Amino acid sequence: MKNILVSLLVITVYGCASHPLEKEQQSTGAEQLCSGSSNLPESFADKFESIEDAQLLSEALGRPDKGKLCQGQVYASKKGIQITIYRAWNSTNPNSKFGKWWAFQKPSGEIAEYRADYEICYQWSPLDKLVNCTLKPGTKVVVGTGQSAECSAYLTYPVSAKQQIYIDDASISVSNCTTYNGEFSWK
Repeated sequence: MKNILVSLLVITVYGCASHPLEKEQQSTGAEQLCSGSSNLPESFADKFESIEDAQLLSEALGRPDKGKLCQGQVYASKKGIQITIYRAWNSTNPNSKFGKWWAFQKPSGEIAEYRADYEICYQWSPLDKLVNCTLKPGTKVVVGTGQSAECSAYLTYPVSAKQQIYIDDASISVSNCTTYNGEFSWK
């Protein structure tokens, strides 16, 4: 209702001018242009159940150019099933080991490509450590695809179809963790 009143006010003040309305429609449309799907990969579909948690979903979703998720779905891991997840993190900040952003697949390939796939700005992490853990049964997660991230005036990552896992408090949601060091490997 508030948006309708603002739109009517803009029409009243500007007559038939459409610029302010077009701008509003463009920003709304940009928020809807997500790539990929928040449906679980086939190999994980039987390991989770879909649940409703608007609060958790809201925490995981981000605005364009701000990172987080572009779209998502809340799931809970089923009891009695082992699910291994991965996180590349920053050794200069030991608290980042159990951060909120995880992946189903072990990172491989070029670091620059991994950054682009998961919208990880260089200021956020050098990605010099890796941890893999087992997700505890009954843990609520959000699975979705990445929102765009503006890292600087010279670097913006677009939305990505790669799925990410958002965990509100990984330090109590994972177990059986193994940590690895990043090493130089030039090709």
